[in-house]
Amino acid sequence: MQSKIELKPNQTIVFIGDSITDADRNQSAYRPFGFGFVHFVANILLARYPQLNISIINAGVSGNTVRDLKNRWEKDCIKPQPDILSVLVGINDMARRYAEPEKLPRAVYEDEYELTYRQLLSQAKQHLNCQLMLMEPFMFCSDAENELFKSLRGYIDIVDRLAGEFGAILVPLQSEIDKQIRQVPSGNWSLDMIHPYVWAHAWIARCWLQATGL
Repeated sequence: MQSKIELKPNQTIVFIGDSITDADRNQSAYRPFGFGFVHFVANILLARYPQLNISIINAGVSGNTVRDLKNRWEKDCIKPQPDILSVLVGINDMARRYAEPEKLPRAVYEDEYELTYRQLLSQAKQHLNCQLMLMEPFMFCSDAENELFKSLRGYIDIVDRLAGEFGAILVPLQSEIDKQIRQVPSGNWSLDMIHPYVWAHAWIARCWLQATGL
C-alpha cells in the first residue's frame, strides 16, 4: 500500500460514497462539499495549498451501496479524470441485511460487495492515472456482540484486502475508532453509531489527511 501523496498544481480529487460523504452537499447552506469530512479535508487543503489550484469534487449520494456506485462510476469517477480518488462505501450494503423486508433486495452481501468493488477499482486503474484511497466502513460501536457490528467486520476486511491488492492508501477508520471507543463512548460520536456528529466528521478528516501525509 502507498503511504504518502504529493499534491501538484491543477489536480482533481474526487470523493465518492454514501451519506457520510454526501453530508447534504446539495443543500444551499452546505454546497459544494457538504458539512462532513469532505468539507474539512477540502477546506484544509485549499487553505494549505492555495497556489496549487486544486479541484475537489464531492460525489457522495445518501443511501448508496457499492451497487449504486457501479451504476454511476463512469459519470462520477471516470469522466472527471481525478488524480486522487477516495472511496467510502459499505455501511448501507451491510445494514440493509437487517432492514425491513422491502429493503432486503437492496442489501449487498460480502461476495457481491467484494466482486463489485474490485471491478470498480479495476476500471479506475484501467482508465485513470490516479492514486486510490480506500476508507474503511465503520461503526461507532464498542459492543463486540452487536450483530451489525459483527457483520461489518467482513466488509472492513474486504476493503483492507483490496487496498493492498490495488496499491491504495488505506484510511483505517474502524481500526482508529476501536482504539478510542472505550474512552470516548459511542453516543459522543454519533446518534445512531453510523452518522458522525460534526466534530467526528472533523476527526475522520484528520484520519484521511494523516493517511495521505498531507
